[in-house]
Amino acid sequence: MSTILLIVIYIAFIGLGIPDSLFGAAWPAIYEEFGVPISYASFVTLLISGCTVISSLLSARVINRFGTPAVTAVSTVMTAAGLLGFSFSGSLVWLCLFALPLGLGAGAIDSALNNYIAMNYKATHMSFLHCAYGVGVTLSPYLMSLALSHSNDWRGGYRTAFFIQLGIAAVTIFSLPLWGRVRHAEAHEEESVVPRTLSMRELIKMPSVRAVWLMFFSSCAIEFTCGSWGSTFLVQSKGMSAEDAAKIVTFYYAGIAIGRFLSGILAAKLPSWRIVHIGQASVLTAIVLLMLPLPFYVSAAGLFLVGLGNGPIYPNLTHLTPHNFGRDISQSVMGSQMAWASAGTMLMPPAFGLLAQWIGTAAFPYFLLAMFIIMLVSTGLLVKNLKSAGRYSA
Repeated sequence: MSTILLIVIYIAFIGLGIPDSLFGAAWPAIYEEFGVPISYASFVTLLISGCTVISSLLSARVINRFGTPAVTAVSTVMTAAGLLGFSFSGSLVWLCLFALPLGLGAGAIDSALNNYIAMNYKATHMSFLHCAYGVGVTLSPYLMSLALSHSNDWRGGYRTAFFIQLGIAAVTIFSLPLWGRVRHAEAHEEESVVPRTLSMRELIKMPSVRAVWLMFFSSCAIEFTCGSWGSTFLVQSKGMSAEDAAKIVTFYYAGIAIGRFLSGILAAKLPSWRIVHIGQASVLTAIVLLMLPLPFYVSAAGLFLVGLGNGPIYPNLTHLTPHNFGRDISQSVMGSQMAWASAGTMLMPPAFGLLAQWIGTAAFPYFLLAMFIIMLVSTGLLVKNLKSAGRYSA
């Protein structure tokens, strides 16, 4: 039963990834049809990210009241409805309207399932969970490319994604009775834990929580800044062609997937903190390679190493949440972590865009270094606090 439920959760996380990369692939066709400036994509993406942050912050209260199974099923239905709405949208206003259920549903699914896996399964399963997300992120641009190859039909791409998401929603709904039958032999504690819902005011008073927020913020800032601007950096600062640079960015995303897959394997032998530290060492090495005046293929290898090292940090930090902060407040902390991760995703790529407009894309590795320093300092503070509380294990 536990294995079947785990497969259902993996499927739900594939559904979480499907909408995330669909809009970027469709936007070139959308803005031409609607006759709006290309920059108007920010209205839609910021709405989705903002709703994800709000949903993450509210997730503990909602999940502790209604339960993870119900929240997962309803949220998946919401994202499916958002995708269907996109397929019928005739203007930017309608896209913005249907961005709301996409963001709200995504934040709730992310917080609910991450905490459930952290509470009931091993670190290996957490890394593989985020590999499942990578499947969804990779699948949706491919589906959109097929739709665009037929008369530029971006709506057809969204409809295809909707039917897949509807199928995933059906799986989550039909699996609702299964959750109550599963007993997790892999859980860290057998006794039942009464969850406590903490407010943001209570969370912000905890030094360890503030430190882990900055770790999630900086890790996601690095991940999405590389994904958004890595290609432009290679073209403008390393002299690569746009076509070759795009291939390298695909290689970067492969690094993330490989890093998380290897993390899942290594988790059977190494504790999560050790994997986090190894990943951070890889990221630092990669940033140094990007900073040096070396041939473009070295920079390409550097981007791959960023993905390889940074990819495992998010799932391993997520899995450590119940151990770091206690199982009773794990959901509250988890929701706030997801909110700060979304904030890093939402704010830092545009921030680098403004910086690049001012001083050029050569600032790319130095921007990554600044985010890495924030990660390193916050890691040190968190480890210090956890050691004092007897919760650090490497």
